Amino acid sequence: MKLEQIEPLSEVFIDANIFIYHFTGGSEDCSKFLSRCEEGDLIGLTSVNILLEVLHRLMMVEAVKKNLIKPPGLLRKLKERPEKICQLNDYFVNTMAILDMGIRVYPIGPALLRSSQVIRAKHGLMVNDSLIVAIMQEEGIQRLATNDDGFSGIDWIRIYKPVDLG
Repeated sequence: MKLEQIEPLSEVFIDANIFIYHFTGGSEDCSKFLSRCEEGDLIGLTSVNILLEVLHRLMMVEAVKKNLIKPPGLLRKLKERPEKICQLNDYFVNTMAILDMGIRVYPIGPALLRSSQVIRAKHGLMVNDSLIVAIMQEEGIQRLATNDDGFSGIDWIRIYKPVDLG
């Protein structure tokens, strides 16, 4: 289903790729969706691990955009040249803007890590994706804003995707 089809006042878990597409200008659908969250039309929820993923990915994007490094091997190149990391800040400002959008950030504790392992074993999801499912289960949230097809095998999750991506 499309992001724009989410009913007003619905609770929606937001995956990292939605934020990435918004902050990199890759999807107007994602930006409109996040505006709905900020305006209170939707109740957005994400988690600490998602914020960390957004921080990391936006750092890589910024480093390339500022011509500090070039693919491939972005992570290795930044680790070898820490002075380049010192020149980056936009990734942090953008990620912190998520907190100003009225989106709740869910903490990750030991019980959630245990729950996510059960989900990984059952569905074959990666760590961050299994944590998303564990949080959604714990919070009783059925809607997920993502561009990731990996959640399609979980029948109780209603997936909403941007449609303006190639």
